[in-house]
Amino acid sequence: MNMKERRDAGLAYISDESVMKEQAETRKLLQKLNFMDRSDFAGIAQVVKELFGKSENAMVNPPFYCDYGSHIEVGKNFFANYNCTILDVAKVKIGDNCQMAPNVAIYTAGHPIHPATRNTAYEYGKEVTIGDNCWIGGNVVICPGVHIGDNVVIGAGSVVTKDIPDWSLAAGNPCKVLRRITDADKRLLFRQEEIDEEAWQDILKTTEK
Repeated sequence: MNMKERRDAGLAYISDESVMKEQAETRKLLQKLNFMDRSDFAGIAQVVKELFGKSENAMVNPPFYCDYGSHIEVGKNFFANYNCTILDVAKVKIGDNCQMAPNVAIYTAGHPIHPATRNTAYEYGKEVTIGDNCWIGGNVVICPGVHIGDNVVIGAGSVVTKDIPDWSLAAGNPCKVLRRITDADKRLLFRQEEIDEEAWQDILKTTEK
């Protein structure tokens, strides 16, 4: 197997010339994206669509960083705020209606623990998946091999090292489930503050369609 095949199979591989050639092409797109007029929303959306392996109505606030882009698959209405980094050595699959706050980092890339092995330049990638309707808070780090379920909120500053089940509010370093998200949370805005009546009636009309 060549190094690209080893990488895509989740095996130990080296970033040889063929691998770096792929990354060089991606960096051309990132250069374009990260230096675009920030008010050119349509132009930014078009470059994001070209960059990602799969997307529908995705929006990213530059700057944004990744290794390949083609290994990133996002569902409908994906949004990533400023300074998002996705090291997509392995697949990163993200569901519909997911939002990422500033400085979110998703890492599929890893290196051997022992220095003698690590210094040979062999590395690896392990897939990360995020379900539908997830909100990832600011400065969250998601580590290789992690799977996050549907309808999950990850609190700001968390380091996610293990899988998080559906309908969880989770936070911390390491990230742990704090409680289950329930219908009692529907009208909450910030902590125990409720959404005002005017906005709530508008929300009800939207969600009842």
